Order: sequence, then structure tokens, then C-alpha cells
Amino acid sequence: MNLTEEQVLALAPDESSKKSGKELANAAKWVSRGTYQQALWGECKGSGSKPYQTQIDTAQLSFKCSCPSRKFPCKHGLGLMILYTRDQTGFQQEVGPDWVQAWLGKRAETAEKKAAKVDKPVDEAAQAKRLHARHAKVTQGAEELMLWMKDILRNGILTVPEKPYTFWENMRKRMVDAQANGLANMVQQLENTPFYQEGWQTVFLQQMVDIYLLLQGYKNIEQLSPAFQSDVLARIGFTQSQDELKNMPGVEDDWLVLAKTCTEDGNITTERFWLRGVNTGQYAMVLNFIVRGQVNSMLLAPGAFIHAELVFYPSVLPLRAIVKSHTALHRELPIKGVQTWMDVAMAQTQAREQYPFSQEAAFVVEALTPLQFNNEWWLRDQNSNLMRIPSYFSAQWHLLALSGGLPLKMAVVGKEDTYLPLGVWHQDKYITV
Repeated sequence: MNLTEEQVLALAPDESSKKSGKELANAAKWVSRGTYQQALWGECKGSGSKPYQTQIDTAQLSFKCSCPSRKFPCKHGLGLMILYTRDQTGFQQEVGPDWVQAWLGKRAETAEKKAAKVDKPVDEAAQAKRLHARHAKVTQGAEELMLWMKDILRNGILTVPEKPYTFWENMRKRMVDAQANGLANMVQQLENTPFYQEGWQTVFLQQMVDIYLLLQGYKNIEQLSPAFQSDVLARIGFTQSQDELKNMPGVEDDWLVLAKTCTEDGNITTERFWLRGVNTGQYAMVLNFIVRGQVNSMLLAPGAFIHAELVFYPSVLPLRAIVKSHTALHRELPIKGVQTWMDVAMAQTQAREQYPFSQEAAFVVEALTPLQFNNEWWLRDQNSNLMRIPSYFSAQWHLLALSGGLPLKMAVVGKEDTYLPLGVWHQDKYITV
């Protein structure tokens, strides 16, 4: 493991975890600590009589800790990693205690079972039968959703904000029953429309259009190209086996991990890692889902360069990918971006011609300056065109301090008229924000 302290902190789920992790990066806090092969482990003093047992698989960047925290990684894992990056001399180079060996053994056993499951022959007839039955359920659910949407438009959308919770929840559950989780999520997004904001009608109708296009695409799926069929099925909620993807050839390049963004839905945290290829110029989004209490996770350090082979999901506009293999690179590499917001708008327009559904995209823009105008924060390009920063972005002053009022090369992600800063190049080094 050759991460810098900054890259370790970028793994933190929130700012409070970063602060607590730094505080625990103190040798006096740890009863014991050591490293052996791919394992990094330690016992940290806590409020109870027994120290918390913290362990890290440095090869896969997976964490486990006996503390009750639901955050991942927890402050103890962060503290142990930061301490290791600062000074490795205090870590014993020996076989870890039994609880470490048991954890590593269980991980190896799980990997073997997974490999054996992949080698098990598939009953193609039974698989086809299940798929046919699912398509029948989805078709029926899609017809009901279309009728529901038509009723909304016939009655007018001005009364939509007054709809009770059950109006949305019943349809969302119906989509879950129809095995169309993607459609269920889109109904949830309709309910979450910011009805209290001016112009909510535009947002609501755009989401309705996305659903309508998807339903029409599914209804006429046989007339679409294979790649577009994959897009429609993925948005409906059909998944593709990652094991099958890993057997496909990927895109090998040096990649910069631009950032990690997180969203939570119930007990599931969704991590999105945004990457940019140095040589190909291609962007990628790697999704990772963590169930609360789960200790195994795929982690990429934001701000780090890696050499990796990525396999992209079939799509007319490939973006989502899985990491087939990767190794760390310990040097900064040049990244070239577009010049202005007009270039971003043109790229998004061309993308919508191929992929009509609304989705976020990442860009590197050569020279952007953060500024405050009309009580909102904006990013100004070299032609003085402005793009809004989302209101939930909380690092405005940090961004302004890095800028000092001067333009910076910046990585952003967003769509239409709002883009979120991910990181900047400051003194020829990429820094996440």
C-alpha cells in the first residue's frame, strides 16, 4: 500500500470521519499494531474495557473493525492507515493475531467459493424461462405506469405537489413487484421533485419525459440496436453479470481517479468513482454498493493515478465500467481538458443525440474561476460564461482559497446547467475538493 495521507483521507465517508481519523493517527492511541503480507492491523483504545480490533486488507483496500460505527471506512480504519503512511517503523513485521488470520482466511474462502460458482455450468433453459417470466411482469407493470402518467397529465400537474405519500408509494411498490427496480427509482425521483422551488414544473416534466422515452423504448425494444437495447434494459432494472463482463476485453490505460461521490438509500450506500483515462481521454464511472454493516468494499483512492483495465457495460455511450485489474502509479500524469462551457454543452448535445436519457457526465475544463453572484456560487470560464454550482456543495471557500481569484483547471460532474466541482490542479498537482 503506497497511498499518501491525502489519498487516505479522500476515502473517508464524511468530514467528521476525516477529523476523527486524523486524531486517531497517533501511536499512543493504539495498544498494538502490525503488518504482514497484505494485512494491516491494530488494536485501538476505546471507551470500553477491550480495544477495538481494526484490520485492513491492503491488497483490496477492504476494512473490518469491531467498533459499532456504521460508517465505512470507520475512523479507526482511517486512523490506522494514516498512521501507517506517516511512519511504518512502529508496525510489527510479523504474522498477525488469530482474529486477523481468521478474517483473511474467511476472505480467501469466500473468493474460492465465488470462483467455484463461476465455473458451475448454467442451466440455460431454466434461465431463459425465468427471463421470459420477468419480461412478462415488466411489460404489465410498464403498461400500468404509462396509464398512471397519462392520468397525471390529463388532470394537470399543478395539483401534483398536493398528492399524498401513498400516491407515489403505491406505484413505486408496484414497479418493485413488476421486477422493474429502475422504474421504481424513477417514480421515487418524481416524488422527490423540489416542489417548493420555482420552476419545479420543468424538472418534473423532464423526469416524466425520461420515463416515457424509456417505456416506449422497452415497448419497441426489438427495433433498437443491441447497444441501445442494453441501455434500455439496464435503466429498467435488468442487471448484467460482472463475471461475464470480466471475461470480455477491456480498455487498458493510465487512469486518474477524479473523485468519489456517495448517496444513501435506506441501508444501502452507493459509491460512484469517476475516472479519466490519460491516453484515451475516456471517462468512466465505477459503481460500488455497500450494505450497512458490510465490511467488504472496492475502494479507489480519489486523486490517485492507477494503471487499470476497465470493462465498460454495453451502451451506445459507454460510461459505467468495472475494474478488471489495476495497479497504483506513483507519479502525476498530464490530463488535457476542454476549453470552455460551450465545449461542454456541445459534447452533451452530441451525447443526447445518441443517448436520449438524462444522465450526469464528467469533464475536465482547462480554466474555471469560482465566484459568488446573486447569493449563488458559479464557475466562470475564460469566455466569462457561467455555470451554476449545486447548492449542496459545501467546499466553496476551500475552492476559492485554492483559486485565489485566478482560474484553475478543474474536474466537474453534472448535466444541463449545474456542475459539481470534483477536484482542481493546484501547483501541477491534482487535489480533490
